[in-house]
Amino acid sequence: MRLTLSPEWIPVIVFIFVFIFESLAGRDFYQILGVAKNANLNQIKKAYRKLAKEMHPDRNKDDPKAQEKFQDLAAAYEVLSDADKRKTYDRHGEEGLNRDSFGGSDPFSSFFGDFGFSFFGQDNREERETPKGGDVIIDLWVTLEELYSGNFVELVRNKVVFKQTSGTRKCNCRQEMVTRQLGPGRFQMMQQSVCDECPNQELVNEEKLLEIEIEPGMKDGQEQRIRGEGEPHIDGDPGDLVIKVRTSPHPIFERRGDDLYTNVTISLTDALIGFEMTIPHLDGHKINVKRDKITWPGARMRKPNEGMPNYENNLSHGTLFITFDVDFPKGELTEEQRNQIKALLQEPSKTKAYNGLRGY
Repeated sequence: MRLTLSPEWIPVIVFIFVFIFESLAGRDFYQILGVAKNANLNQIKKAYRKLAKEMHPDRNKDDPKAQEKFQDLAAAYEVLSDADKRKTYDRHGEEGLNRDSFGGSDPFSSFFGDFGFSFFGQDNREERETPKGGDVIIDLWVTLEELYSGNFVELVRNKVVFKQTSGTRKCNCRQEMVTRQLGPGRFQMMQQSVCDECPNQELVNEEKLLEIEIEPGMKDGQEQRIRGEGEPHIDGDPGDLVIKVRTSPHPIFERRGDDLYTNVTISLTDALIGFEMTIPHLDGHKINVKRDKITWPGARMRKPNEGMPNYENNLSHGTLFITFDVDFPKGELTEEQRNQIKALLQEPSKTKAYNGLRGY
């Protein structure tokens, strides 16, 4: 049964709709991040990284709402940095991201659908998905220094695009179900081809300069997606260009997660009496390394907060692990030198046979 909506009911329904919408609208994620609604992913990431540093609770201990503000910022970034979540948020607001309270359905369509009418004579129909070209995936090799401090890399993208030209063409061929009357009280559903006539297009080679942001803390294999820079589609939208970050080997540091590892070779004298030195870090600052006690081969030192920045929170850094190797002197010692060493160390001879591979 289908009801007809009389004109006097329209203001009432509109009022109810606005009331429900305002009550379910939730937080304005664009306002929280301070970006426009048409902001791209890079702009969203830049805004989040900047605000995350300014609004971190550790820097705003006097603000009782610092934790709440930081959580709102994280929620805004989580939604707007995800294409699917952002699309849902743009259409239905924050409440649209969680349909559990409505059994997984749209509360507005459920509310009005029960009455069996449509506004202004329009029926709700499922949107037809736009065809899309293929994605293009490329590896972008970057240095560990760039992953530590961040950088902008320029890429020249040479691709083919469809440009409108003279003439028309048949496109969007598809099958639709139609119902036809065969006689009094007799109907039949059948398929028919539907074609639209559109302007003709031709493939044209196009060169474009792209600026790729390497964000601090990005990991090897992490991807950045640039919308519309993939393969073209004559009847739809182009695919995406997917940039996959690859880390070039570094001569000093090795990365494992957010931690950094390096080896330092010291002389036997330094190993016995202690030493002090500095190691240049990835951004140029110096790391002081000092030991006053005996250093044995394989000894390891930890330097907290000297690792890689965390991708989600650049204020947090991993740990730098320094493993020491001892460079023993070459050549032979005289009998006098041997006796001097024995007298100096005053240590009895320690020899023991064991299977080092098994740790005995």
